[in-house]
Amino acid sequence: MGLYLLDYGAGNVQSLANTLKKLGYEFQWILSPSDFHKATSLIFPGVGAFGSAIDGLVSRGLLEPLREYVAAGKPYFGICIGMQVLFQSSTESPSSPGLGVIPSVIEEFDSASKSVPHMGWNSIELLDPQGKAHEGLEELSHYYFVHSYRAKYDWNHPEVAQWVHSTTQYGEEIFVASVRKDNVFGTQFHPEKSGEAGLKILATWLSEPEASRRVTRPSPPSPRFPRPRDGLTKRIVACMDVRSNDDGDLVVTKGDQYDVREKAPSAPKEPALSPLQTRTAGAVRNLGKPVALAATYYAAGADELCLMNITSFRHSPLQDQPMLAVVRAAAEEVFVPLTIGGGIKDTVDPDGTLRSALEVAGAYFRAGADKVSIATEAVYAVERMRARAADGGLGEGDGTSAMETIAHAYGRQAVVVSIDPRRVYVEPTYDGLYKDELVYGKPDGPEKDRGKAWWYQCTVKGGREDRPLSAVQLAKGVEKLGAGEIILNSIDRDGTGLGFDIDLVNLVKKNVRIPVVASSGAGSKEHFVEVFQKTGVEAALAAGIFHRKEVGILEIKDALAAANINVRR
Repeated sequence: MGLYLLDYGAGNVQSLANTLKKLGYEFQWILSPSDFHKATSLIFPGVGAFGSAIDGLVSRGLLEPLREYVAAGKPYFGICIGMQVLFQSSTESPSSPGLGVIPSVIEEFDSASKSVPHMGWNSIELLDPQGKAHEGLEELSHYYFVHSYRAKYDWNHPEVAQWVHSTTQYGEEIFVASVRKDNVFGTQFHPEKSGEAGLKILATWLSEPEASRRVTRPSPPSPRFPRPRDGLTKRIVACMDVRSNDDGDLVVTKGDQYDVREKAPSAPKEPALSPLQTRTAGAVRNLGKPVALAATYYAAGADELCLMNITSFRHSPLQDQPMLAVVRAAAEEVFVPLTIGGGIKDTVDPDGTLRSALEVAGAYFRAGADKVSIATEAVYAVERMRARAADGGLGEGDGTSAMETIAHAYGRQAVVVSIDPRRVYVEPTYDGLYKDELVYGKPDGPEKDRGKAWWYQCTVKGGREDRPLSAVQLAKGVEKLGAGEIILNSIDRDGTGLGFDIDLVNLVKKNVRIPVVASSGAGSKEHFVEVFQKTGVEAALAAGIFHRKEVGILEIKDALAAANINVRR
């Protein structure tokens, strides 16, 4: 089989390459237009902006050869952008025409009543559940979606509906989850990031004889209205703070209030450590090796993983080869989304070479990351944007920030901003700049908060420096600059095990339309139930309780399911 992968120059194709390797298939890359003639099967994966994908294909002379390949009836599998380019165009980039194979337009989700991007695990509905050409898709499984634009399912137009293989509902909108006709198969979701369910789809398509993939198939059933059901699940994210220990080895650590060094020998009642974990007074807290822990959490059912490099990148992010190697190795072991944080900013190498944030992010995407997380640089960018505003409002971006440049090339779904706020207590009668953001202590709340009020101030450099910016101002600013998701930490709750700061989460969530991940303070499975029941967040993140085996991921999902909260099982 002449299996080829198409890389248009910006999408994370390494994840799919790792998946094919795991499944035991050899492949080659499309390097020039002539390679299309050698290919007997082609997979086009990718995330990012529609216009960037088309521009990348055109600049490499690949768009017309791709059009000819599909028209020739040769097997084609498009993933996310690889499916969307089959359509006529996208409102994301109206001046960039697609292949026009499917006579319809890709449009943006309605964000009036839900978060956009659509990010997370959702179910699908097969439009011909009795048919045989399902390519391994199952209605009982969940698949990973991450996109702001979609093909609306229009059952009133048979010339479009005949392509629709399955649909998904998000909020009140029903959109195309997969297309299937003759030699063409495509998915809006990412099978390479959908765990075992996604691996099954790829394995099924690859195991089908090429000759049967390119023949005319029976006409699909008459278009019909899918059953209304929003199957989006709440996500459980396992986070690993990674840094060098005193011997130069990369380890997973966890700080209590950001202090990652052990203060005293282990207490008798502390959880037993594995052979890979150490606890010595004064040493960097070692809770395991990052790749091994990532594989463990993937096997345990984590919906996403985060690797946060908390001390490297001091001089040259692109020369930090150990961390790049960790990302590559982890991406070969886990088949769920992987976020990388730390040092995603414009830097200068020791030899004077300029390195842009886009270049740094690109290196990590090519290594296997799906999203990059930005923290301190996001605060500075919003401060600059607000300074440019004449009326004290948000202002406008200038196109140079890390968030803007990365979102332009890869799509906003690839950009995560990590916010580190802390409470600033004021009198309940406070009438200052942040009066509209005040939170008031409840009479039945913690005694230290009763009769008090506070707002949330942003910090930088891991909480070590306060900035004259509130969490709400920052959240609104990063959304405008192109962030697709927020990880919302709490310095006051970090390491306390008292639960998520529900007031903070609700305050930020009601002020943005992008997904929010609650972080900091989880100490029990009940805390996850509480944050999903009392707020509208899409995901919740934890670190220390997983590393110390105090609470298991499956235990949390069992508790969520018992509370009628939709989770991926």
